[in-house]
Amino acid sequence: MTGNSSQPGTSRALLEGQGERGTKSLPKHLDGKKLVHATYRDHVHFHRTSPLAMSPQVRECVGWLVNDSAEYVVVCWDRDASPPTLTGGDPKASGLVILRKDILELRKVGSD
Repeated sequence: MTGNSSQPGTSRALLEGQGERGTKSLPKHLDGKKLVHATYRDHVHFHRTSPLAMSPQVRECVGWLVNDSAEYVVVCWDRDASPPTLTGGDPKASGLVILRKDILELRKVGSD
């Protein structure tokens, strides 16, 4: 299951039956449980070097898909192992927000 910049949104098949395109959050039964591998183009910060030698870098990450919208995905690679607190969320979680147009591939890891 792949998505690329010329066909934004093709990786939405990853969450079959999710509903209308543009949904901002996952159904409760999938919330943070779907393990994914993402390959994406990333910005490059440069300092004291030739700008003409710079270009976006291809990166990859593995983590839990926390949010899947028409414009971006949120992948969390580090989080609390215990259930969420009454206030919800994990203030110490780490991950990435990746623009969908920069995703080269987004695929499910493992089987359900």
